[in-house]
Amino acid sequence: MFTAVMTEVLADPLCPTGPIGVFDSGVGGLSVWRELVRQLPHESTLYVADQAHVPYGTRSLAEVRDYAKGITRFLRAQGAKIIVIACNTASGAALRTLRETFPEIPFVGMEPAVKPAAERTRSGVIAVLATPATFQGELFHSLVERFATNVRLETQICPGLVEQVERGEWDAPETEARLWECLTPLLHAGADQLVLGCTHYPFLAETITRITGPEVALVDPAPAVARQTARVLERLGLTAPASAAARHLFYTSGTPETLRALARRLVAFDGPVLQATWEGNDLRENNV
Repeated sequence: MFTAVMTEVLADPLCPTGPIGVFDSGVGGLSVWRELVRQLPHESTLYVADQAHVPYGTRSLAEVRDYAKGITRFLRAQGAKIIVIACNTASGAALRTLRETFPEIPFVGMEPAVKPAAERTRSGVIAVLATPATFQGELFHSLVERFATNVRLETQICPGLVEQVERGEWDAPETEARLWECLTPLLHAGADQLVLGCTHYPFLAETITRITGPEVALVDPAPAVARQTARVLERLGLTAPASAAARHLFYTSGTPETLRALARRLVAFDGPVLQATWEGNDLRENNV
C-alpha cells in the first residue's frame, strides 16, 4: 500500500515504480482510469474521487483550483510520479496553475476533443456536451479558436447528469429523459460528432447512442489521454518496468462504500477504497 503521510515539502524525486495519480470530482474519472489500466498494465495507480465536492461543474473556477491543489499535495505526498487530471472542469480551471505551483511533477489534463470531431465531421456540425465551468474556461475557448473555425459548433449543458451518474442511475428513466432534452437540439442542428466533454458522460454512452442513433459518433478523449500519459512517462524515464506488479488504490472524500459499489459496477474494480477528509485546504487520509 502506498504511504499516505502529508509533508510540508513535496520535493521527493519522482520514482518509476511510483503510482500514476488520477483525480476527479467523483466517479467520472474512472472512464479515464480504466483506459490507463488497459494501455499501461504494469503501472500502479492512485485514484482520488472528491465526492465531498461533486459536481465541480457548477462551482467557481477559484474553488476548483483550490480543490485541485489540495488533491495534488495529497497525491504528491504519496509518491505519485505523474498526475492525470481526469476531469474536464478541473483541467480547464486549474491545469496551468498546477503546473506553475508544482513544477517538479508532470501533469496530463483533459480537454474536449474538438479537434478530432472537427476533422471527422461529414455534416460540418459538431456538438460538445459539457458542464458550465468547462465552457467558461480559457482552454475551451482556445480549442474553439484553433480547431473549430471551419465547422459549426453547438454547445450544450445538461444539468443534473453528473449527479445521476454519481447515484448509479445511468440507465434510469430520469437520466434518459434528461438526455433527450439535452440532445434533441443538437440533433436538430445536424451534428454528427458528439464530444463527451465531461468524464462522467462515457458511462452514459449506451443511452446516448440509443437516442442519437449510430450515425452520430461519440468522441471520448480517454484513450488519447492514456496515450499522452504513456508518452510523458517514457520521455521522462518514469515508465514502470515490465516486471512491476501493478497496484491500485482508491480514495474518496465521500463515503468509501458508495465509491466501492460504483467502481465495481462501472469498471469492475474490487480493490481497496479508503476515505480522506478535507482539513482546510488539505486532503488527509483519515487514519493518519
